[in-house]
Amino acid sequence: MSEEITDRQRRYTLFMLVLVFTSSHVDRQIMGILGQPIKESLLISDTQLGLLTGIMFAVFYATLGMPMAMWADRNNRRNLISFSVFLWSLMTALCAAATNFIQLLLLRIGVGVGEAGSNPPSHSMIADLYPPERRSTAMAIFGTGINWGILIGFLVGGWINEWYGWRVAFLVVGLPGVLLALIVQLTVKEPPRGYSEAIKTEVKPPSFWTVASFMWSSPVLRHIVIAGALVSFAGYASVIWVPIYLVRIHEMGTGEVGSYLALLIGVGGALGIYIGGRIADFMAASRGQQWLPWVVAVSSLISLPLLYLTFMAQTPMAAIAAYVLPAMLGTLYVAPGFALIQNSTPLEMRSVAAAINLFITNIIGLGLGPFSVGFFSDLFSQSHGADGLRWGLATTILFLLWGVFHYWRCGVMIKRQNADAGEPQRAQEA
Repeated sequence: MSEEITDRQRRYTLFMLVLVFTSSHVDRQIMGILGQPIKESLLISDTQLGLLTGIMFAVFYATLGMPMAMWADRNNRRNLISFSVFLWSLMTALCAAATNFIQLLLLRIGVGVGEAGSNPPSHSMIADLYPPERRSTAMAIFGTGINWGILIGFLVGGWINEWYGWRVAFLVVGLPGVLLALIVQLTVKEPPRGYSEAIKTEVKPPSFWTVASFMWSSPVLRHIVIAGALVSFAGYASVIWVPIYLVRIHEMGTGEVGSYLALLIGVGGALGIYIGGRIADFMAASRGQQWLPWVVAVSSLISLPLLYLTFMAQTPMAAIAAYVLPAMLGTLYVAPGFALIQNSTPLEMRSVAAAINLFITNIIGLGLGPFSVGFFSDLFSQSHGADGLRWGLATTILFLLWGVFHYWRCGVMIKRQNADAGEPQRAQEA
């Protein structure tokens, strides 16, 4: 086995991976706070705005994630992450030069191509650094990158837009990532595969279809992937469209909206995802592994009525007040889901399993979530005027409820699987 990994090295690697994840979400979610100014500047529809923030970005991001993950299971993961950060940061900065919808769409696709190479290898590295009993908490810390990214993107993007315009905002958030890519390349060490579980034999990564078949044959993995995709559908749609809703319907400035949402989604969401990961680890250890998905189901049920009140509020402060808990709980699903994928998958499949999960989550959540709100907003606007956006957002609540069902079923499958441990495997069922 390679040299011992110190606690300091373990913490530093996780910290750098959090910064990488943060950078990706700064560059991804800044479209939310800049959406209305871009719409007005480039004269585009909500459907086109949904394409920019959703499906076209997600198709390239999710599809390329799988071959990159297969590469990561066979080669140096740190190098791939470093290159990916450089690419998406450069593409984000170049968005400042876009003069029409097509140019901005191509550049956002470039951001998606870059981001495709960071998440699966990051998951795999964390699984090598932290044993299963600490993995959900480690994934929760990693997952806070979503919220820190939203905080920076909304806060910086909102105020820079008010002071200097949306083009300068893209430059300000994009260029620092080039430096981050260099720091990752020079200072992060690649952990030995299987280190956290003391696996010393060399493993041979299987084919993509072998991994896909394994995941499809597992009821636990099937339900956790479907559940995560549905919950992220509502989550990504809200992150992109709630700031646009507050600017358009409630006539707030982008700086003011960015400040409120940076606090709610950034700080509150990071706290929620971390506490959620700790609670999930505690409940799983004391009450059983089925509580990993059940914790998410409970938090999602709490969010359902509050999201409806957010979208239907008649004043900006009523909307923001109703959004406090959903913003805090919106990304809680990330850590238990990531941990379950890694816990339920053999060592040699982990990067590809993470990529398959992210592919489905991102096509449905990141891709169709924002796009569907834009589409339904245009559709409902024909009869409801500007309030069409309210009803477009409200459609996402149905997907959140659907996701709760799959989290519940996943917990049932885990409980049954654990009860049957040591007995002949009963017929697989969904």
